[in-house]
Amino acid sequence: MEAITNNMPDDKSSKKKRTLKGFADKVTPYLFISPFYILFLIFGLFPIVFSGILAFSQWDGIGDVQFTGLENFKRLMADTDFWLSIKNTLIIWVIQTVPMLVIALVLAFLINLQFVRRKEFFKTTFFLPYVTSVVAVTILFGLIFSNQSGLINAVLEMFGREPIAFIDSPFWVRIVIALVGIWQYLGYNMIIYFSGLQRIPADYYEAAIIDGASKYQLFTKITIPLLKPIILFTVIMSTIGGLQVFAEAQVLVPTNATAEGGSLTIVYYIYQTAFLQNRYGYGSTITWGLVVIILVISLINWYLTSYRIKGEDD
Repeated sequence: MEAITNNMPDDKSSKKKRTLKGFADKVTPYLFISPFYILFLIFGLFPIVFSGILAFSQWDGIGDVQFTGLENFKRLMADTDFWLSIKNTLIIWVIQTVPMLVIALVLAFLINLQFVRRKEFFKTTFFLPYVTSVVAVTILFGLIFSNQSGLINAVLEMFGREPIAFIDSPFWVRIVIALVGIWQYLGYNMIIYFSGLQRIPADYYEAAIIDGASKYQLFTKITIPLLKPIILFTVIMSTIGGLQVFAEAQVLVPTNATAEGGSLTIVYYIYQTAFLQNRYGYGSTITWGLVVIILVISLINWYLTSYRIKGEDD
């Protein structure tokens, strides 16, 4: 009887240790992932919620936040600079995205051909601009297309041509901004397409070659149809990224950028309004206008993707 009594505290102690160990096992994984959620709450969720509040308010960053209701949204609908910035952004996106994706797909197809050697060298070479700072790339293009001492204008003068004001011309500045994007993201999309091409069975190409198919027919009848999901992905990602062009325009035209000048994109307009003019309320309203535009385009892409998958299942 005495032995049983003496063992009771030990049983309680061991049970308590097992309880604490079980609790620690459950809590430990959450402690490891907690830094992400803490950072997300501070730098992700809070700015989103606060910008939503500021969209209906007026605030200069120092004083009190003054609620203004829908006044900012009414002003946005009548803001010609906002609509012109959308126009500039869409033009730059079209000039940049369409040639970039087409060239990336063609390059991936060519590198994937069996007789092409040193595939890793070509992939690395084309991918290098993607890991280069966008500011550094834009500065390089700014030197090449400079109005006074640019490389392109120097070549034109050598052939007796008049220099072109690339940065001051609404038409040319959009092209220069688009060229920066093409240079930087061409290799990234090419790698994605190349990875998709690796998943296409070689038997398809061999059978088509035996039947007498040309390189063009291999590309249009086999490659493109089987790469549709990847092509849709690159189009969606390029659309979202193209609508957020900022650094390229800001570095090329750091001051006096206007919507009429062609260099004022939507994000650049947000930067000017909020951080240069200290109109954080209206800047948040423009931001939510951009969110709506991206959401609409994303829904269109989602519909097209769902329609394609449904058609395949049927």
